[in-house]
Parts: sequence; structure tokens; C-alpha cells
Amino acid sequence: MDYIKSKLLEIAQPKSQIVKKLVKEHGEKVIQNVTMGQVLTGMKGVVSLLTCTSKLDPEEGIRFRGYSIPELKNLLPKIHDEGEPLPEGIFYLMLTGELPTPEDVRYISEQWAQRAQGIPAHVYDVIEALPKDAHPMIQFNTAILAMSTESQFRKAYLVGMDKKDYWDPTYEGVMDLISRLPAIAAYIYRRVFYNGDHIEPDPSLDWAGNLAHMMGHDSEEAKRLMRLYMLIHSDHEGGNVSAHATHLVGSALSNPYYSFSAGMNGLAGPLHGMANQDVMHWLNKMKREIGCEDPTEEQIKKYAEETLANGRVIPGYGHAVLRKTDPRFTVQLEFANKYIPDAPYIKLVNKIYNVVPDVLGATGKVKNPWPNVDAISGSLLTSYGIKEFPIYTVLFGVSRALGVLTQLIWDRLYGLQIERPKSQNLRWFIDKAEE
Repeated sequence: MDYIKSKLLEIAQPKSQIVKKLVKEHGEKVIQNVTMGQVLTGMKGVVSLLTCTSKLDPEEGIRFRGYSIPELKNLLPKIHDEGEPLPEGIFYLMLTGELPTPEDVRYISEQWAQRAQGIPAHVYDVIEALPKDAHPMIQFNTAILAMSTESQFRKAYLVGMDKKDYWDPTYEGVMDLISRLPAIAAYIYRRVFYNGDHIEPDPSLDWAGNLAHMMGHDSEEAKRLMRLYMLIHSDHEGGNVSAHATHLVGSALSNPYYSFSAGMNGLAGPLHGMANQDVMHWLNKMKREIGCEDPTEEQIKKYAEETLANGRVIPGYGHAVLRKTDPRFTVQLEFANKYIPDAPYIKLVNKIYNVVPDVLGATGKVKNPWPNVDAISGSLLTSYGIKEFPIYTVLFGVSRALGVLTQLIWDRLYGLQIERPKSQNLRWFIDKAEE
């Protein structure tokens, strides 16, 4: 057993006993009242999941194991002092709850580079069987399912094992899957947008840097951006669609490939990960309809008001939980203003940020008029030459694997049971309302 797995088991065993004790001794304790409105509007705010990797506070934003994004930018290991933290570090943090050393990050990076070489040929055959114009998320998810033939959990389960050991092959499967996602994403990107002119991986590079390399964006600037992108999209508590879907399917003891595929089906929705594409379409439509590439703030304000008046939303603004500017937006804007302040899309994003919150606030109907992560991520990628909007959600998915699959390991360590909430028909709700 490698040293990270040994450390993880040492950390997890007492915690799993705590979970068992809570269920046994306090299982009947009422911890939260649920309103009818919460049930009928997506269970927002209802505590119903055990998630250890990150926590989303309406006012503070996201914290990974207690650390904010600005703190992690200083605390996580980097290749260069002035660069961005390596995503391997946040994976280690979410997995163990401890800040990694450079040696820990190097070990994970080497592990992923080795494991990435194990993608079977049939996975690429399955991708090639799909039309090239199939959305990249269709190709990405199909490849994930095709890789499930290699599931170490499925093989171990069929042989027979003690349920307390389910975490071990889950860990191995998660490490395999995460290691291979950059190669799959880059293959799809080059297949769809570069006529199948594929680029071999460079095992000497870090996980995110190798993704940029295989996509054909080999500058240090592009690698630096990819590290940031992979870091900040990695997790967002357990209740968002991709995290919850991964957990839900995983609760049936489905292997990591099946579980992650479910999460990616959720991420592909326009109210979740595909929102980054909607933002770019909205920006370009605005420029076309205004009739210039560099509209003024007054023109943007008028266009935003017309968007709302026509019953449409302004994509990239608002959040189901946050009640302030998304820290993931802020850190990307700081990155952009530091390195490429004069890029046309970045100038446009800054103008929109100056205008749209007031426009939304003036309606009196919007609880959170502030930008979320999607308001800038596509503009930042475009400014660095990654201009193909349909790939953006795939990149989001590669990053999100770090958090949702780490939590899947912890689901097995905790010994969590299959998720099975109770439901009622409409008559039941009407009767309750009339009581």
C-alpha cells in the first residue's frame, strides 16, 4: 500500500467510526426543519449530504477543507513562485484534509503520468465511432463509460471483498480515471477542431500543464492558465448537480466511471457547466446586435435591460447559494488584469461587471446580482487562444473530477449507504398545505 493510501486509511478509520456512532446513537435526532418551498424548489438549503471536501458559504464563497482560494494560492505547491498552484495539491488537500508538501504533489503527478498510459485502445475506437460534430461532452462521457472496462472496483467486487475495504479499489479507480481525463479531453479537442492532428503527452509535465500541451497550447502562459482553471473548478460542495449525481450513483456501489459519468451528464446542462458556453454566446450576440466590438458601458446597460425585458436571463450572473461576487470569478479577473488587461474580452468582462449588478439589482427580484465563475472563464480561455466554446464544459468536467471523485472515496471510507429519499404525490402536498 503506497504512503498516501496508508495515511488516508489512518485518517479515515476514526472518522468512519464517528459516522457509525452518529447513525446508531443519534439517528432519530431532528437536525433541520424542511419547508414545502424547499422541497418544491430543488431542496435548496436543506442539509441532506455528508461532504468533507469543500464548503460553500453564501457570504464567504468556497472553502476547500477550510481554506479559501486566496489562501490556497499562497499555500499550495507551485512550479514557479509567481505561478499558479498545481491541481495535484488541491486533490491531496481534499483527499486527506492536510496541506501537501512539494514531495506529495510530485508523487501524485508522477502517479497520474504513469497511470495515464493505461487507456485501452477501444476507448479511442468508441470516440471515433461518434460523429465529429457530436458535442464534445457526448464524446467525453462516452469515453468515460468506455473506460469502465478497466474498473478496479468492479473487478474486486466480483471476486468478493469485505465492505470495509470498498474504499481501496475505489481509490485505485479514481486515481486511474483522473489521470486519463486530460488525454481524453485533449484527444476530443484535437479530433473535433484540429482534424485529428493529435499531440502525444509529455510525462515530464504536470497534470494540467500536460493537458494544455496535448491540446496544442504549449506556452507557459497557457499552462499557467490551465492550472488555475483546474484548481478553481475542482469542487463546489456536495449539493451541486454534478457532485450530487456522482454521489447518488456511487451510493449504489457503482464504480467510479459510472458515478462520474452521471455527474458529467448533469454538468452538461445549461443551468450548470454549460453555462460558460451560454455566456460566450450572449457576449457575441450582444456585440453583433450593438454593432461594435467594444461597446460602451451605457450600451451594455441598455442591452442588459432589454435582455431582461424580453424574459431572458443574463448568463454568468447569479448563483443558487452565493450572495456576493463568486471568489472564483474574482481570482480569474485578477489573473486576467495582471497578465492580459488589454485583451478585448477581458475589457468587455470588466465593463459588464461595472454595469450588470446594478441592472439586476434594480429589478428588485434578484437575490444575487453578482457574477459567478462562468461570467469570465470562457473569456479567459478565449483570450489565450482556446476559442472553441464547446470544449469549455469538458475542461470544467476534467477539473470537477478532482472534488467529486475524492468525495466518492470518502463515501466508501465512511461506509455511507445507498441514497433513497422519500417522495410524495401532489395530493399529499395539497393536503399538507390545507392542514
